[in-house]
Amino acid sequence: MAVDRLQGLLSRFSVSARMFHSGPLCGITDIDDNGLGQLHLVRRGPLEVRHAGEVVRVDEPSLLFYPRPLAHRFLSDATVGADMACANLAFGGAVSAPVRSDAHHPIARSLPPFLCLPLAALPGAAPVLDLLFDEAFAQRCGRQVLVDRLFDAVLVLLLRHLLDSGHIKDGPLAGLGHPQLAKALVAMHDEPASPWTLETLAARAGMSRSRFAEVFAQVVGETPAAYLAQYRITLAKDALLRGEGLERIAQQVGYGSAAALSRAFSGACGVSPREWRAQ
Repeated sequence: MAVDRLQGLLSRFSVSARMFHSGPLCGITDIDDNGLGQLHLVRRGPLEVRHAGEVVRVDEPSLLFYPRPLAHRFLSDATVGADMACANLAFGGAVSAPVRSDAHHPIARSLPPFLCLPLAALPGAAPVLDLLFDEAFAQRCGRQVLVDRLFDAVLVLLLRHLLDSGHIKDGPLAGLGHPQLAKALVAMHDEPASPWTLETLAARAGMSRSRFAEVFAQVVGETPAAYLAQYRITLAKDALLRGEGLERIAQQVGYGSAAALSRAFSGACGVSPREWRAQ
């Protein structure tokens, strides 16, 4: 049976979307850095996008993806505008919570700061997009909840496409696109509490210990031990945001006790888990 490269990440990490606009955007529209990512779906252009000194012209129905916070500006015809549906994205935490998306989220940190993709280039997305636009531009009961979930579905289709197309060249998602490294990464994602070692992970990948360590560092950008430690801490953060207790979290992410988790967490974040949650 084929390994599902995204299941472990998507089941363990919260990625939430909430639509904040649907309809035409006319003239100049500024999207400030609100600590969240954004996913914009352009149903009808043209549209000019500006951010960080870059200018992108959009002339066909397209997806504009900002996985991490980045202020940007839209410029469209002042009269007819551009038809768009826009959602905030939170990687690691609720989109409504007063916290910034976690920069260490293994999905968010694997992605480029901006991606523009024609909607027609996203395999299998047409029925989802048709329903999303239909609901977003209407005023029906349950509209917000339904559209938010459809944005979630578009995001999964986008991540699948990026994995399959080899568009991502480095980071955890690039590792998931590697036929051997993916086996070790999926094992870590699915079983974070297991006592993984370089030897056991290399065996999962079907590689020698030295070759596995070399290729993992080249593709993912860090050692297997460093990735696993950061993955466990990021899982702990997500659980803390859900209000779970330290002892329970410690068992879930591979630490023997709340004290051991607190030491590792403080070493990685500079504050204790309780202080981090209070902040």
